This record gives sequence, C-alpha cells and structure tokens, in this order.
Amino acid sequence: MFEAFLLGVIATSSLTAGVFFLKFWKKTRDSLFLAFGLAFVVEGLNRCAVLLLNKPNEGSPYIYLVRLLAFLLILAAILRKNYGRAA
Repeated sequence: MFEAFLLGVIATSSLTAGVFFLKFWKKTRDSLFLAFGLAFVVEGLNRCAVLLLNKPNEGSPYIYLVRLLAFLLILAAILRKNYGRAA
C-alpha cells in the first residue's frame, strides 16, 4: 500500500515537472525544454501504468524500455543542442 502511494507521488511529480518544462518550451521554443518535458511526461505515464498493473514489477524489461526511451530523448536533445548546428 505504501509503495503504491510513493509511486503515485513520483508519477504526480514527474507529470508536474513535465508540464513546467513544456510551459518553458512554449515560451522559448528551445528543444531541450521540449525533450525534458516529454521525458518527464513519459516517466509519469510509465509510473501510472505500473500502478495500474495487477502485479506491479519494477524489474520488468518493458518498464525499463520506456525509461530508456525517456533518457535517450534527453540525450538526443543534448547532443542536438551541442553539436546540431554549426556556430
């Protein structure tokens, strides 16, 4: 029961952070804010999906694939920001 509560707190926090980053992206149109916003939203939805499973298992490969997608999204945005355009 306590684990479900903590997962809910993490999911809510992730979704809130994602909304803030998307708000900053809307103001600045910086792709790094967009990537962070999308990654946090994906993480929040991933935590919500874990909550809705009958037998939640944090060690499932599918959960880690979604997390990998979120981190690769951030990594791609960082690489694009640093090496994407020649100055």
